[in-house]
Amino acid sequence: MKKEEMIPGRRALLRLAACLGAAVTTRVFFPGEARAPGASAAPVAAAGPPAAGPPAGVARNPAAYRLRPMTDDAPSGLRTPPPVREKPFRELPQVGHAVVLTFDDGPDPRYTPDILGTLRAHDVRAMFFVCGEMASYHRDLLRRMAADGHVVGNHTWSHPQLPQLTRSAIRKEMERTSELIEDTVGAPPVWFRAPYGAWNRDSFEIGAELGMEPLAWTVDTLDWTTPGTDKIVKAVRDGAGPGVVVLSHDAGGNREQSVAALRRYLPELIAEGYGVGVPHP
Repeated sequence: MKKEEMIPGRRALLRLAACLGAAVTTRVFFPGEARAPGASAAPVAAAGPPAAGPPAGVARNPAAYRLRPMTDDAPSGLRTPPPVREKPFRELPQVGHAVVLTFDDGPDPRYTPDILGTLRAHDVRAMFFVCGEMASYHRDLLRRMAADGHVVGNHTWSHPQLPQLTRSAIRKEMERTSELIEDTVGAPPVWFRAPYGAWNRDSFEIGAELGMEPLAWTVDTLDWTTPGTDKIVKAVRDGAGPGVVVLSHDAGGNREQSVAALRRYLPELIAEGYGVGVPHP
């Protein structure tokens, strides 16, 4: 897995974008060794052909496509936290012949609505790892994600390098974002992703305490470098495979290429028989 490289001023770009927009077998294959026992995760369903979930135009339960890792059988409020991982998930083989599309750093009113529109047009679900700071300005987009059956994940509040923060600061970044998501869509996030792919023990421990599983990626489209729409499409097409997790972005800079690339590679993946998988309870 490639880490995203640190881009000077990226946090400033996220803040600027926020201001400008304001006026997913039956057994989970866990990476590494868990330091606390847990039951099996719930199975995962793929969207796409055959389509998962209600047909387009039918009202969706906002939480209908959320995975509750290792806790789905427990009564609400009594679910045990997931085990503390030593590595993040890099792929999700339990989704079968499906690709998992993920989008980071948003929501951004300039690009997120177009991405949501394209996903809705093909009746597929994706995962959005949102930054709390951005989400605080655009709660309507979080509600739209949840209403369309997408998984809303935690990408911290301000997109920092977590290993450079104190444990209390990491908790604040993650907890604050989880609270905002729950307050907005009615359910807390159950997946989190560390900015820049920079994980440490504290982030794994705190994530588990907050009821979240860590998800990295298999394919980095490098769309954040604006390499051109053709290169983004090629990265997805070349890397596509069962359980592959694709990293893209819907914020944090100019994402016109990401939007255009999705419009091209999504119907191509579906035509080739791939589903587009999301975690399913």
